[in-house]
Amino acid sequence: MNDGIKIGLWCLAGLVLVCGIAWIAQGNDFFMYKYFAPKYAAVQRDVFENTPSYNQGMIQELQNMQFEYIKATPTQQVALRKIILHRAAPFPENKMPVDLKLFIQQLKADEAKAR
Repeated sequence: MNDGIKIGLWCLAGLVLVCGIAWIAQGNDFFMYKYFAPKYAAVQRDVFENTPSYNQGMIQELQNMQFEYIKATPTQQVALRKIILHRAAPFPENKMPVDLKLFIQQLKADEAKAR
């Protein structure tokens, strides 16, 4: 009977040890994720912003907004100018076609005058 109790206690201690190691590993995984997840997301965002489809899509969207701006009344242009500048802000001008780049620069100048 004494050997049975020892075996039972050793099994219980082994189970507690395995659970403790699993708990430490999970905690370590959480802290690793907490550290690396923002870096991983930043790399994903950087890769996404450098894809040809994203760049072409942004250029097309800004050109469509340019077309709408030209068709708009002066009152509508004031509102559209703010929207276009907001959408164009994160997109680098060196990736834009020359005409679109000049249009955005003109909008920035107009916005500066309006202030």
